[in-house]
Amino acid sequence: MGPHPAVAAIRLAVRRVLHDILSEHTPTTDQTAHERPPSPLVLVACSGGADSMALASALAFEAPKLGIRAGGITVDHGLQPGSGMRAEEVVLRLRELGLDPVESATVTVGREGGPEAAARDARYAALDAAAVRLDAAAVLLGHTRDDQAETVLLGLARGSGIRSLSGMAAVSGAGGRYRRPFLQLDRQTARKACMVQSLPVWDDPHNADPAYTRSRLRHEGLPALEKALGKGVVEALARTAQLSRDDADALDAWAGQVEASVRDAAGRLECDKLYVLPPAVRRRILRRAAIEAGAPAGSLFARHIEEVDRLITGWRGQGAINLPGKVIAQRQGGRLVIRQG
Repeated sequence: MGPHPAVAAIRLAVRRVLHDILSEHTPTTDQTAHERPPSPLVLVACSGGADSMALASALAFEAPKLGIRAGGITVDHGLQPGSGMRAEEVVLRLRELGLDPVESATVTVGREGGPEAAARDARYAALDAAAVRLDAAAVLLGHTRDDQAETVLLGLARGSGIRSLSGMAAVSGAGGRYRRPFLQLDRQTARKACMVQSLPVWDDPHNADPAYTRSRLRHEGLPALEKALGKGVVEALARTAQLSRDDADALDAWAGQVEASVRDAAGRLECDKLYVLPPAVRRRILRRAAIEAGAPAGSLFARHIEEVDRLITGWRGQGAINLPGKVIAQRQGGRLVIRQG
């Protein structure tokens, strides 16, 4: 008798990702044995919640069969009493699953961008550091289809454009470090997999705290949408994310291909050539130029780019536009100059 359908589903999702990782790290046939790199190490980022525990159990089961080393890391944000003890418990559980190495990273959460964004930034910084230190080929994240739907709705509320609606990528980070095997699986499947395997899970009280935007969306917003529109909202939003990502990738590629043609010999952007481009392509070029000049990508919003765009499409002799990171955009002699102020 095979495993429970929920367990089979999470294992299949992880197996597919591990095959991708393995194919990327397969040595060439002309390498001698002593030249070939060791088996790749794959880490799972685990909070102790149902999603990441299900992911950890599937990694522990599938990795040895493919000759992949499997480890884990948990991040202690220090935001709740007893967080250090819980991190130690997660480390113990991961080791009981057979993962090695397993680490706990303690971080200090700042305030920039709000509590949720600050915690996320601190967490990814810790995961990046661990991946580099341990020379990990990839870090698996337990985001589910439900998380994807929430991300799309948050992007829609911000009005940040099609890239924001594309949600989370299955592969992201430096060199494709982060992999999300569960984006096609719902949260209930992961929880069911933990239950039938008798895996202890920890439910983060922050996930039910209405003080947090994502929590309100999860417990109030999405249920209200499903009540009004019927079941299938989560699946539809996840589909929207993939379609939006495909469109955004195509527009990014287009912008990259034509960018050189709208610059003069000195590399300055020419307003007349920018003007004739489709707005979606032109604004991508402007955003890229602002980031290259020093504007932080996370603080550069659609409204900033729209203001810069008006220097091209609605030129009335207006002054310089101030952007995040002390970057200034201004029109000079038919050229758009974006630089540090």
